[in-house]
Amino acid sequence: MSAPLKGKVALVAGATRGAGRGMAVELGAAGATVYVTGRSTRTRRSEYDRPETIEDTADLVTEAGGQGIAVPTDHLDPAQVSALVERIDGEQGRLDVLVNDIWGGEKLFGWDVPVWEHDLDNGLHLLRLAVETHAITSHHALPLLLRNPGGLVVEVTDGTADYNRDTYRNSFFYDLAKTSVLRMAFALGHELGPRGATAVALTPGWMRSEIMLDGFGVQEENWRDALERVPHFAISETPRYVGRAVAALAADPDVARWNGQSLSSGGLAQVYGFTDLDGSRPDAWRYVVEVQDAGKPADTSGYR
Repeated sequence: MSAPLKGKVALVAGATRGAGRGMAVELGAAGATVYVTGRSTRTRRSEYDRPETIEDTADLVTEAGGQGIAVPTDHLDPAQVSALVERIDGEQGRLDVLVNDIWGGEKLFGWDVPVWEHDLDNGLHLLRLAVETHAITSHHALPLLLRNPGGLVVEVTDGTADYNRDTYRNSFFYDLAKTSVLRMAFALGHELGPRGATAVALTPGWMRSEIMLDGFGVQEENWRDALERVPHFAISETPRYVGRAVAALAADPDVARWNGQSLSSGGLAQVYGFTDLDGSRPDAWRYVVEVQDAGKPADTSGYR
């Protein structure tokens, strides 16, 4: 089927850029109507002060074959989230896919800075952005999603449950945030499963987001130039790769088999057969464990 999600309605919360944009576009490419939310609009930038906007994402969704609808929303404000869900209900009468991708914490944590030295306000704000927003959004959106059987909730994080269980993730606050999202998917699985819906945690690999590319001083067209500085970046993937993972899950009539589990874009590509835009199937988390963290030279043979 060229449009397996035609007639389905998705909300990608946190779709301005990065993984959120990639997931919104791929849901649109599969035929879905996609509500995209965030704080960066064409008339007002968020604290990120970056050029990407939710309107741009909505346009990309429509260009891909779906219907993109941009709704400016601060997911820390319950009233705004409630109004968003009421709008979706009024316009569509249903919600089939909820993607909780709200983050916004890149500028708020210090790498390898212990909690007693870390800026406390920044750390607590990071936790609010990464955890509280997801809880607020689920609280308001899940009654609509549960109205029809077969709904899917995707909690987007960084790292699989196995990897994060044994690995310190950059800082106390970052580690806590990403692990909390994994646990939210597990808990939602217990609450949604008996009610006919599915919840999963999903992590991309080393993603070539707009912010990551800027940090390396490259663009998507010449991203391999960054390998001179960071050879393991060879395993990286585009945001559309994790987007294709979400679209595959949403179109799977047997998606309940994944309920409550921790999944990765690379792992799901092996199951569903999708590829990244270049036709490869990077399996970043297996690579990180077996090559990068093992101290081996960068070599993606067998991993993409």
